[in-house]
Amino acid sequence: MAVKVKKQPVYISKRNLKKSKLSPSGTEKYLQEFTVKKNLNPHAGNDSVVVPMTGHNVIGFIDNKAQHIIILGAHFDHLGYNEYGGSTYRGEKDEKPKIHNGADDNASGTAGLLVLSELLSKGEYKKNNYLFIAFSGEEEGLLGSNYFCKHPTIDLGKVTYMINMDMLGRLDTVKKSFAINGTGTSPTWAKVLPTISIDNLKVKYDESGTGASDHTSFYNVGIPVLHFFTGNHYDYHKPSDDEDKINYNGELDVIKFVYAVIGKLDNEPKLAFAKTKEDTSSRVSFKVTLGIMPDYLYEGKGVSVDGVTEGRPAAKCGIKRGDIIVQLGDIKIEDMQVYMKALSKFNKGETTKVQVLRNNKIEIFDITF
Repeated sequence: MAVKVKKQPVYISKRNLKKSKLSPSGTEKYLQEFTVKKNLNPHAGNDSVVVPMTGHNVIGFIDNKAQHIIILGAHFDHLGYNEYGGSTYRGEKDEKPKIHNGADDNASGTAGLLVLSELLSKGEYKKNNYLFIAFSGEEEGLLGSNYFCKHPTIDLGKVTYMINMDMLGRLDTVKKSFAINGTGTSPTWAKVLPTISIDNLKVKYDESGTGASDHTSFYNVGIPVLHFFTGNHYDYHKPSDDEDKINYNGELDVIKFVYAVIGKLDNEPKLAFAKTKEDTSSRVSFKVTLGIMPDYLYEGKGVSVDGVTEGRPAAKCGIKRGDIIVQLGDIKIEDMQVYMKALSKFNKGETTKVQVLRNNKIEIFDITF
């Protein structure tokens, strides 16, 4: 029997998309159901249990009788009680499972999607149609967006671009910087994005059209994409990712930026698609980790440490949040990709030296993986 969870998609469709007077564009009113097989214990060999699981994308449409369609998306699924893994929370021995609400990942993106559905349903930008999709199954491997791209409810040939909002809620109040990924997927992005300025926001651009979020599914079928992201943090995939840590004003600024992008392109023809150089760092195979949370918005040389997991090698040797890793063993760390490749050179149990920049001084630690 398939596992079905409908409370969240029904709330999104009835309370929000319907309220904004969006037309249903799923296969069952606002919902698009899909079923996948999930291995509940992939390490159990012949004793593993595979069950069918049913998810639901939530889809609404604004029909302005235009030639082209803009897709705006965000995923609403998260980890629940971590029944299927993915949590970075270690907890105490015999501690009861804790709910992972995912206020930033990705209630913040879903909130952005719903705000934009309200703005665009009564706004001034009428030269395109708009399709709003709240995806399920992102945490399990982009399942909802992948299914939609294979079973679209509109003509994908009419889509001019797709904007993905994943984790908009933790804009740093001092740095005020966030990332836009996918800027190489159309030559138009390089012309338009630098012309937008919202409340002194600083933007880090990344050209790659692929990544661990739903825009990848659309890039893979030849659609220009942008992915908006305010950065990773210590609470990522932990029960502590809750609403009290959300920077609401910061998120509103990012939503304004997205809205400005849409406005700038309101009179533009269909965007040309371009392939990008893929980010290969995620494919590097390594057997060890330091147990740090990198600051993905850091733009200097090295890898900036945004968080340290207790009990892991970095914490044990004395690395702290705010340190910048500049050398691991004999390898100088220029960026995240070099860092990942450096980790791949080591095995569990080995010891090496790690150099970090702390308060403008080099500190050297012995670290055992």
